[in-house]
Amino acid sequence: MSRAVIGVVGGSGLYQMTGLQDVSENVIDTPYGRPSDVIVTGRLDGAEVAFLARHGRAHTLLPGEVPYRANLWALKSLGASYLVSVSAVGSLREEIRPLDVVLPDQFIDLTKRRGQTFFGDGAVAHVSLADPVCPALAGVLRRACDAAGLPDGVHLHDGGTYVCIEGPGFSTRAESQRYRAMGASVIGMTAMPEARLAREAQMAYALLAFATDYDCWHPREAAVTADSAIANLRKNVSLAERILKSAIPLIAAELPPSAAHHALASALVTPPEAMSPATRARLSPLLKPGL
Repeated sequence: MSRAVIGVVGGSGLYQMTGLQDVSENVIDTPYGRPSDVIVTGRLDGAEVAFLARHGRAHTLLPGEVPYRANLWALKSLGASYLVSVSAVGSLREEIRPLDVVLPDQFIDLTKRRGQTFFGDGAVAHVSLADPVCPALAGVLRRACDAAGLPDGVHLHDGGTYVCIEGPGFSTRAESQRYRAMGASVIGMTAMPEARLAREAQMAYALLAFATDYDCWHPREAAVTADSAIANLRKNVSLAERILKSAIPLIAAELPPSAAHHALASALVTPPEAMSPATRARLSPLLKPGL
């Protein structure tokens, strides 16, 4: 395959991609319902991009209301084989300061009420998620951060564990301390099951996270509020756009190989010919290797 579509999921504050050319809006029905919003496709420096606002462009969806399966299915159906997820997070570590950039490489999933898999109804797969982030794709994001140039006082943290809670409420102080004791670096509400579903869809996945606050564990910093988080989100949007503008052409030029692109080769237990026609049709876009 000589080309690839780069999927981008924009988190809180990032509701559109600037700089796209040949833009079109795609309304897609999926077997899992409608995605969060229209998917905007276009070109950025020649690279093909499919962008989706995770919470909707007017931010109308709670973290637990985001239709994660529909979002990932729709992006894969448009040919996305790479997925860059942009997310706001709270810091659980002194050294990760508000406005810093984090590239997490592990996740702890504490969500409770979300669709966790595309499979079932006559199709069984058990994907490996030991390393949920594609290291090659994360490496491109790392270089893109360097190329974009971080503002004075803003630091890049390469690696770390993201603990994903159900939300929409923020943590209690006891919970925040518990997550720190678990070894988590940052806290958020949306990376799971997104990362897990990306692996099932054979898409290389990496998370570009922006710290907005110290959650509520810090003895000298105010506990997070929606107002304080949103204020820092707005400061991070232009930096996120700069990093994406650097990263997307690099991904398209290099097409970094990823084990995720063939994740179902060793994970799919049910032969496709043993699935019902309806199940095969539902899973058809996902069963195609990512590249």
